[in-house]
Amino acid sequence: MTASQRKLGSSSLDVFPLALGGNVFGWTADRDTSFAVLDAYLAAGGNFIDTADAYSAWADGNKGGESETLIGEWARARGVRDRVVIATKVSQHPEYQGLSAANIKAAADASLRRLGTDHIDLYYTHFDQPEVPVEEIIGALDELVRAGKVRHIGASNISAERLKESLDFSDRAGLARYVALQPHYNLVSRDTYEGPLQDVAAREGLSAVPYYALASGFLTGKYRPGTTVDSARAGSAAKHLESERGRKVLAVLDEVAAAHDTAVATVALAWLAAQPTVAAPIASARTVDQLPALLDLAELTLTAAELERLTEASA
Repeated sequence: MTASQRKLGSSSLDVFPLALGGNVFGWTADRDTSFAVLDAYLAAGGNFIDTADAYSAWADGNKGGESETLIGEWARARGVRDRVVIATKVSQHPEYQGLSAANIKAAADASLRRLGTDHIDLYYTHFDQPEVPVEEIIGALDELVRAGKVRHIGASNISAERLKESLDFSDRAGLARYVALQPHYNLVSRDTYEGPLQDVAAREGLSAVPYYALASGFLTGKYRPGTTVDSARAGSAAKHLESERGRKVLAVLDEVAAAHDTAVATVALAWLAAQPTVAAPIASARTVDQLPALLDLAELTLTAAELERLTEASA
């Protein structure tokens, strides 16, 4: 493990403190751009790539799996599969919906084919399906682990109650156990993780890998009153400008960023990375130019006073 890497929960995985989001690959970033972003991330010491089997089924002409396919082609072309931790997810691909045991296993095989690899390092349930018993879900995931197709398992978009129930079953039955949790969490969305869910993660030794770490781009600071931003996610980001909390957070981010001569996005990610249980926020870059502000997270340590000011502004 290098100095900047962090242990992921109770797993054997050591990861860079910024997970590179793969949602843009095959959507707003074409093949060449995706390869360039992945190359630059790896060159900077990054090793943690996050995707899902559904990325990017929502885009015109796509059917899902485009991101996995590009990541797999890149890893093979560069000969770097053993240097990266690849995380993907199950339940939302148009052809592999839900968390039945049969679907989990079929979807994993499809992901392995697209990724062109014999194992997935971290396999998340993308959205919990409360009507499916945790025994069925964990049982299917355990089979994948025992078969060597998956190294470790995680959960995303799950309630504290279902997470605890899943962990308790794993312990009772001696089956694979979640090591990571992927919650929606950032400076302008704290109640989506803080509280019971974070408490379970802390008590049970899980690492959090938050998505929407930059609130769809709002926490990069590029959304300001009177500005127009060319982005596929501009609408969801700009709405934070309408709230007093959003404006207060931006003001403090500006001050802290200026004090460190760094980007607003870097400070927002550094606050997140400093929160209890968080191992590595996820952020995506659709161009190489967007990467430095994300990667600088590994070099930035905020003072206790700065962290407190941001926490107060975002309350």
